[in-house]
Amino acid sequence: MPAKSNVFAGVTRYHWLVVIIAAAAWTFDCMDGRLFVLARESALSDLLRGKTTDPNIIKTYSGYATTSMILGWATGGIYFGMMSDRIGRVKTMAITLLMYSLFTGLSGVAVSWIDFTIYRFIVGLGVGGMFGAATTLVAETVPGGFRPLALGSLQFLAAFGNMGGSLISLWIQPGAEESLFGLPGWRVLFFVGILPAFLVVPVVALLKEPEAWVTMRKASRDETKSGVGSPAQLFADKRWRRNAIVGLCLGLSGMVGLWGIGFFSPELITTALKGEPQSRIDEVRAFGTASQDIGAFFGMLAFTLVASFVSRRLAFLGAFLLSFLTTAYVFHNLNSASDAYWMLPLMGFAQFSLFAGYAIYFPELFPTRLRGVGVGFCYNTVRYLAAPAPILLGMLSTLVSFRTAAVIMAGIYLLGAVALIWAPETKGKPLPDEEPAT
Repeated sequence: MPAKSNVFAGVTRYHWLVVIIAAAAWTFDCMDGRLFVLARESALSDLLRGKTTDPNIIKTYSGYATTSMILGWATGGIYFGMMSDRIGRVKTMAITLLMYSLFTGLSGVAVSWIDFTIYRFIVGLGVGGMFGAATTLVAETVPGGFRPLALGSLQFLAAFGNMGGSLISLWIQPGAEESLFGLPGWRVLFFVGILPAFLVVPVVALLKEPEAWVTMRKASRDETKSGVGSPAQLFADKRWRRNAIVGLCLGLSGMVGLWGIGFFSPELITTALKGEPQSRIDEVRAFGTASQDIGAFFGMLAFTLVASFVSRRLAFLGAFLLSFLTTAYVFHNLNSASDAYWMLPLMGFAQFSLFAGYAIYFPELFPTRLRGVGVGFCYNTVRYLAAPAPILLGMLSTLVSFRTAAVIMAGIYLLGAVALIWAPETKGKPLPDEEPAT
């Protein structure tokens, strides 16, 4: 175990500034995502008013909107991953930050489920691009010993964004017929999501491109075929190809588990509290998801510590197994408000811990010229495969119960555990260079 002093060796004020701004950008990103999760049911109930009041049909349309955002996330991750390799990490962060903020706000002026779903796709483009740009910027800027802690902090600090979204929904309840300015609560919640756009000022004014990227871009101008940010080059070399496929499997397990099951905890609470007043349901959903985020914070912190001081692969194995067990248990047994307050933190601890792993591990699998596209592939391409999961949950719920469908789908976590057989251990190793794979 490395000495504590070695972890912070060579860390400067600028390194801390990069971590803080990148973490803030991702934190607000997660806040916008949580606002959507809490507001989508009320939004679609309102937008479909006059057409249907069937809660199962509304859940289906919620699945469409969620799937649309996931598809946008995947597309944005791939496209902006390539762009971050080509135009720079900082520029890409600024573009994607504006994109997800402004179109979250536009979700609040939707007039039908169709334009609402389109807005969610464009929000997803920005969200997907932000993660790859932020993680590669941090990975290439900070010293190696500090890297896992810095990257892990992007995820465990982002739990405060989720918690913030949940707590905001206590003040502005999404199901309220009239909130601020006489507007429905869900519309006002989406307007709050515009505020992160102001973060673009410090991103552009204070951050600079990493030296590794600047050096790579100068060298690539002298090469006939640089392969910078090329998906084809990612799969041309067997080492990067294997790493990409392993990352795909790890990412798929966590994405399906969280977006296809875990983020339907508000709907689980609605099911458990059926018959109670909507204001009571909104209150429990807000506190319940906030408690889920508290668990998420400690889960991502725990993963970061285990990955930093023990092993990346061991941290992933424990997280996948714990996610499978807690997800199945919670969706089978949550029946009251008190259950939500102690069960959801356990599920949040397990499910979200994996996302600290993705931030730490994926940048360590690829060389500088392919890091943006590699991270984007592992973290975002899987969303194409995960996108049908919310719809699948809704379809299964018509054949078996909503709870049983979630328990069945929790088996996806075992895929990630199996994929670890082929995953390289990166603890204590430098970021990959351009030498040929062995």
